[in-house]
Amino acid sequence: MGFTSEVPKDLPEMQYRFLGRSGLQVSVISLGGWLTYGGHVENEKTFACMKAAYDVGINFFDCAEGYEGGKSEKVMGDCIKHYGWKRNDYVISTKINWGAANGDNPINNGGLSRKHLVEGTLASLDRLGLDYVDLLYAHRPDRNTPMEETVRAFNYLIDTGKTFYWGTSEWNADEIERAHHVATRLNLVGPVMEQPQYNMLVRERCEREYQLLYETYGMALTPFSPLKSGILTGKYNDGIPEDSRFAKSNDNFAKAMSERFGTEDWAQEAKKVAALKPIAEKLGASQANLAMAWVIKNPNVASAITGASRVEQVYDSVKALEVLPKLTEEVMKEIDEVLGNKPAPLVRRF
Repeated sequence: MGFTSEVPKDLPEMQYRFLGRSGLQVSVISLGGWLTYGGHVENEKTFACMKAAYDVGINFFDCAEGYEGGKSEKVMGDCIKHYGWKRNDYVISTKINWGAANGDNPINNGGLSRKHLVEGTLASLDRLGLDYVDLLYAHRPDRNTPMEETVRAFNYLIDTGKTFYWGTSEWNADEIERAHHVATRLNLVGPVMEQPQYNMLVRERCEREYQLLYETYGMALTPFSPLKSGILTGKYNDGIPEDSRFAKSNDNFAKAMSERFGTEDWAQEAKKVAALKPIAEKLGASQANLAMAWVIKNPNVASAITGASRVEQVYDSVKALEVLPKLTEEVMKEIDEVLGNKPAPLVRRF
């Protein structure tokens, strides 16, 4: 299996940011395997998308033990091996919490216990064909496991060379704060990054709830769904196109999205997206590029994780970097007026 394609000469140069207060640099746009790799996208297309991403300077690839029962990790690992990429030239992450595919008994194959974090990570590394992952996330909080146990387990994995940094995904600010308190008390490493949903339509947590985490701990964001599953591209404003994934796929996520179409919630979102179109046109950009650039405009975002089932989608994501310098204070204000959802700032009492 091979893939060769000349990178378009008009693409902007990739940008890199530090992952919070760490010394690790990641491409500001990254590629994830959620809902795609190992699932409805054939392996050959996965290889092509990852190769295209690598060629344009994307160095960060994200997956999870729960994506397609581990198949996403397997195909990503196969791709890395196939192209013979040097281990020090890319950053790869995985996430632990839903590992039912690791065994026959669901008991202890999920959550953030020391047992599952260690065994789940080893199983992920085996599927990836790697000795370690650069980033390891707690893929949702586990409120049945003591925080100290979870923090100690992540530090064990760091100390044994299975990962370099650990973080959280969709944890609330109080939970992240508690993890840092435990780490400080035990002289251990706390979470460096959080992977939430963040886009023009989902803002509250990243722009308000986490504010003190950035200031106090230097937490970085590596958000998923910057285009809100394609809604912010504008292609669903008039319905679900027959050739779209939501129309053709039978997986649970696609079904759920299809069921949302026509609801009042969907109509409200579509109205906002349609109102963003003139702003994108004025900037000479597509709505997808505008939405992606808007996410990485946030200085707390180290890397926005995007998905791609076609090479062209990879190249198009990179074009958002051309739009980024055009997002002046005036343009951002105009966008906020359309969205009408800018979170109120935190009120400081001291």
